[in-house]
Amino acid sequence: MANYTAKNVALGGVTAGLAVVIMCLLGSLGIATYVCPVLCMLLCCVVKKQCGNRIAWAWNAVVIVISALLAPDKEAVAVFFVLGYYPILKSVFDSFILSGLWKFLYFNTGITLLYSILIHTFGLVELSDDFFEFGVWGLFIVLLLGNITFLFWIPCWAVF
Repeated sequence: MANYTAKNVALGGVTAGLAVVIMCLLGSLGIATYVCPVLCMLLCCVVKKQCGNRIAWAWNAVVIVISALLAPDKEAVAVFFVLGYYPILKSVFDSFILSGLWKFLYFNTGITLLYSILIHTFGLVELSDDFFEFGVWGLFIVLLLGNITFLFWIPCWAVF
């Protein structure tokens, strides 16, 4: 069980502030929609390793709420809302048989649900226009590239 000292709370607060700054400043760049959540997840890894799961869950909630209020790129916040829990859940996935399959299922289910909700529920048609810019296969190409990126990031998470 983690020891909840002032050091842990301070580390969580400083890294949460840094994550919000990343979401706000880099979120104004169009290409950073997927980079910002990944950088924030790396900060979550640090918080989880130093402070434990409870503070990491609270850290995630704080970053999501403040980023949703302040960040200009709401799509990046939504991606972090769906996938930002991965560093905390990684140890759970590692305990399963075929852990790689569960990790890819988590990623694909999260991304598919996220964009289905954003396009169909919130009516963000410009997102579907971006995906189908390359025809019907555009969505599958984006999902394939996301899976390849996720595949390369899995060994990086092992450090934490």
